[in-house]
Amino acid sequence: MTNLRIGRTQELKQLARSEVVAVWSDMTIIAVGGLVFVVVVMLSGIYTVDQQTVAVVEQFHAFNRLSPAGLHWRIPLFERVATYVDLKVQQMFVTVETKTRDDVTLSVKVAVQYFVAADQVFNAFYKLEEPRRQINAYVFDAIRAHVPGQTLDQVYANKELDQAIEHEVREKMQAYGYSIIDAPVVEIVPDARVKEAMNQVNANQRLMEAAKAKAEADKILVVKAAEAEAESKALQGDGIARERLAIARGLRESAELFEQQLPGVSTEECMSILLLTQYFDMLKEIGARSNTIMLPHSPGGLQDLIGQIRSAIIAGNESVAGITANGAAGAPHK
Repeated sequence: MTNLRIGRTQELKQLARSEVVAVWSDMTIIAVGGLVFVVVVMLSGIYTVDQQTVAVVEQFHAFNRLSPAGLHWRIPLFERVATYVDLKVQQMFVTVETKTRDDVTLSVKVAVQYFVAADQVFNAFYKLEEPRRQINAYVFDAIRAHVPGQTLDQVYANKELDQAIEHEVREKMQAYGYSIIDAPVVEIVPDARVKEAMNQVNANQRLMEAAKAKAEADKILVVKAAEAEAESKALQGDGIARERLAIARGLRESAELFEQQLPGVSTEECMSILLLTQYFDMLKEIGARSNTIMLPHSPGGLQDLIGQIRSAIIAGNESVAGITANGAAGAPHK
């Protein structure tokens, strides 16, 4: 009986030891699991922020702080990174359809360059939900307030539109933490038909200038040709005059030679012989040309020419004699 009790006691002790070991094992597992969970949770609070970027950290959905670029830690489950605000300069394009004062429909394209200042991140994130749409609306308003009061040529020539857009958008966006650097108009596109008409006008002006230049050049050519022709005619007349003078001298020498060699021949007969000689020389020269057609004729017509020359000589002599006689009669007697 005693041995039975001792065995029973030993069994109970061993069972107690097993239960203690099991409890310690469970506690160890729980502790290790809890430690791992804590480590994972703590590591989940680590976050990084890129250069030229600011992180907005909230605690229970309320603003807590701003985190600059670098490595940071937040309290897990209590804090969260609401957003990352980019501080770099950004650009957006806005295209607006509008009409000018002279009823020309055109498309104006504006490039808006903006950024968020580091000290205005709170306003930029919490005061404005969609900044790009807001900037787009302000640009629309500025363009439609200025372009309808200008003609198409003024829209192309003036820089006032750029300044007006920049001033109006900058003034309104500053309240929301956005700074506008510039807002230049990068493209103005009128209706296709208006653009074609403008190109046609420009082309016509170019053609008109080219026609004027060509007309001026033709005028210079005509003037120079006329001057050259005048000089040529003058030289030609001088040559003809010299030629006739030489012919007259030759005829006079020939007539004098005839009178010396043939004392009984009169001056009229000498002129007839010379003219007949010139006539045959002329026929010889004409016959030497291959494309000349000779018509039947008689040299009898030469007598008419001789008669005309004789009549002219007689009339000239009579005129000279009359002038001499009148001069002698009008002279005073001594």
